[in-house]
Amino acid sequence: MDALLLARLQFAITAMFHFLFVPLTLGISIIVAVMETLYVKTGNVQYLKMTKFWGKLFLINFALGVVTGITLEFQFGTNWAEYARYVGDIFGAPLAIEASVAFFLESTFMGIWIFGWKRISKKAHAVAVWMVAAGTSLSALWILTANAWMQHPVGYVINNGRAELVDFAAVALSGYAWSKFLHTVLGGYLVGAFFVMGVSAYHILKNNFLDFFKKSFRIAAAFALMSCLAEVAVGDWHAREVARTQPTKFAAMETIWETRQGAPIYIFAIPDEATERNTMEILPVPNMLSILAEHDPHATVQGLKDFPVSERPPVTLTFVSFRLMVGLTTLFILLSVSGYVFSRKETLEKKTWFLKIMVFSMPLPYLACQLGWLVAEVGRQPWIVYGLMKTSDAVSKNITAGQAAASLAGFAIFYGLLAVADIYLLVKFSKNGPAEEMGHSMPSGRTIPL
Repeated sequence: MDALLLARLQFAITAMFHFLFVPLTLGISIIVAVMETLYVKTGNVQYLKMTKFWGKLFLINFALGVVTGITLEFQFGTNWAEYARYVGDIFGAPLAIEASVAFFLESTFMGIWIFGWKRISKKAHAVAVWMVAAGTSLSALWILTANAWMQHPVGYVINNGRAELVDFAAVALSGYAWSKFLHTVLGGYLVGAFFVMGVSAYHILKNNFLDFFKKSFRIAAAFALMSCLAEVAVGDWHAREVARTQPTKFAAMETIWETRQGAPIYIFAIPDEATERNTMEILPVPNMLSILAEHDPHATVQGLKDFPVSERPPVTLTFVSFRLMVGLTTLFILLSVSGYVFSRKETLEKKTWFLKIMVFSMPLPYLACQLGWLVAEVGRQPWIVYGLMKTSDAVSKNITAGQAAASLAGFAIFYGLLAVADIYLLVKFSKNGPAEEMGHSMPSGRTIPL
């Protein structure tokens, strides 16, 4: 493998690994903030114990996730120096704001929240956790704004062989950036909600602290349902932004080879990049792709054959990732609605089949987030900045394959150890339950094989 491929592989591995931690942080921080607000509002001590138990899991994930994000920015200087030289003025601005404002806000109030118990008022302490949650989402906003500029570059001029920023508002207020931010953050909220529902389902099956975990499940189910419904609306918005600004990615997402007016969506299709056609297309939904792209059943959708082969993304990987992500989102809606209804009707404890499904569903939102990332990044290829700079032109000129391979191996080992530590700690403290917060040992519980 050459230096370019190894550098791409290294960035993909580190970014996707970092994105295992970010979604849970985004989601569970909101849920913990809701629980503490309920404690302040009702005075019910059980909400306080829920805040402390789920807050402990949040802190474990946050601490390990911060480490994995730092290395990404260093890679722009080591492996992607040509990219940094060409667009650093623009790309660096949102990253600088993220580090100096959002991360500062998040970290400062994190400290207040951790050490502020019994030192500040209950309301001030609840405000602190909401500020942590806001800082977490604000951090995601600026990072995704930077990434959105790579997907849809705006507000710049080319001067002396470099892209220079001339309109910061165009970058910060880009429709692509906001739809991408909301789409991604809502995915994170689903990860957090399914994590809380999954751990709660495990303990309900074991008959451990039933009231505690039934309340936790209900809060998470309501949060998941709201996030799912919002995700459908935002996903539609984001798909139209992609169709408008990245027609090659949009065509790859649905394997549209020929430009068509009133284009259908096929429920099942098998793309064949070698012959530039789908070898199988069944169950067409007439005009649906045109509706998705423009909200117009007669709109024209550009096909992949309108673009040179050298400017098309890997079609099959983009298509399969997109279809799996959409399919998982549909499953999340069904599970969220069911969980919320069972919780409201107080029948959750009796639905052991559903509780088992929720335990094993915990990894699925993580998978959906990774698939969404693949659609975004693989679908943008061969461009690192869409229509402006190709990935092959962005790699550092002086990096060797041996250097890239060595650093890749180092990251793989280090991140592998972090993953083991994170999973071990989350599983250990999740299975231990809130015995410490409740002030007594875990009940004996039922034994229900999972």
